[in-house]
Amino acid sequence: MGECIFCKIAAGEIPAKKCFEDDQVVAFHDIHPLRPTHLLVIPRKHIASLAHVGAEDEPVLGRMLAVAQKLAVEHGSDDGFRCIINTGRVGGQEVSHLHLHILGGPEPVGPMVTKI
Repeated sequence: MGECIFCKIAAGEIPAKKCFEDDQVVAFHDIHPLRPTHLLVIPRKHIASLAHVGAEDEPVLGRMLAVAQKLAVEHGSDDGFRCIINTGRVGGQEVSHLHLHILGGPEPVGPMVTKI
């Protein structure tokens, strides 16, 4: 997708503070962190949202969760963390590229507040 900011980050066209990448996913620090640990995991393949995945996307969804666990622990959230996938306008998705937020830190994350 030519104008997708996350596709451009995955391709290395836009700089990001990456913390993981392989042939399926890229992970980087959120530019507006809500918690001491706030990372994003995205598939390299452009998928607009969780509402747009198909059976062929099951491996990358599993990879996203496995990477989320690894990164949360590596970034100091081994006592717990939250994974969030916002989907669509009503779900609070701001970038139309599937992404998983990893939120954690030394204190409980607490309830989520969304902007609609």
